[in-house]
Amino acid sequence: MSQGWSLYIAILSIVNILAFLWLLWWTAKKRPGDRAESDTTGHVWDEDITELNRPMPRWWLNLFYLTVAFAFAYLAYYPGLGSFAGSSRWTSAGEHDAAVAAAEAKIAPVFAAFRSKPIGELARDPEALRLGRSLFANHCATCHGSDARGAKGYPNLTDADWLWGGDPDTVLATILDGRQAAMPAMAGAPGETGVAAAAVYVQKLSGQPVDDALASKGQAHFQTICAACHGPEGKGNPMLGAPNLTDDVWLYGGDFATLTATIGNGRNGQMPAHRTLLGEDRVRLAAAWVLGQSASTAASGAH
Repeated sequence: MSQGWSLYIAILSIVNILAFLWLLWWTAKKRPGDRAESDTTGHVWDEDITELNRPMPRWWLNLFYLTVAFAFAYLAYYPGLGSFAGSSRWTSAGEHDAAVAAAEAKIAPVFAAFRSKPIGELARDPEALRLGRSLFANHCATCHGSDARGAKGYPNLTDADWLWGGDPDTVLATILDGRQAAMPAMAGAPGETGVAAAAVYVQKLSGQPVDDALASKGQAHFQTICAACHGPEGKGNPMLGAPNLTDDVWLYGGDFATLTATIGNGRNGQMPAHRTLLGEDRVRLAAAWVLGQSASTAASGAH
């Protein structure tokens, strides 16, 4: 807030309170020629209900004066006059931080019990998985779904397909520090026809039925442009977050229209960092729960 706006708000607040104080004094003041307390205003309803002209009781006026005094005391103690912080230096952010610190201190022993255990061991610990599931539901399910099976543009975390790697340390690093995946737009390089041919070749890599002649043209574009990230065989590169194109797992979709859009226009997926938001203790439990879901799916043979 600028100094000008701060001063404007402070002056406006004080002037309004003083105007209210003056209005109380002015309306309660007796003036020459005022009627006696027993006189009426001359207003009569239903022939026998008469409005009397009597001042407000003194105790009632005193209560109003007390509210004015309270307002000045409040504005001196708490912030309310523009940028003036008040003598207490109270802020809503400070109160929030104090409440968070108190809650953290209370719950810290619960998370500390799992701090020394490897994530692989936590993925088999029922209590750790219970806490991890709760953390996932509160912070991760918005994107990945309550069952962790993801959606278009959000990876399925219950299978064995990992863009950046599925070992415990890599999953922990992904959640802690986030990931920035970038598929550059390729429409300008091979042109519209080349993009279509490359999309058909990618479909062939994944085992879909395609036009072999068009796929052969796309292979040349793929080896020239796409193999740098996805590898000459299209099996991807976890170091770059480049997906394996030879399976049937698709982040955005494997149909022709989606593939041409992906290759032509590019994609820009981001996994936000949670180190500051959750802290490492909570992230380790969330990572353990995710790895537990992936392990359970692999053990059951589901995909």
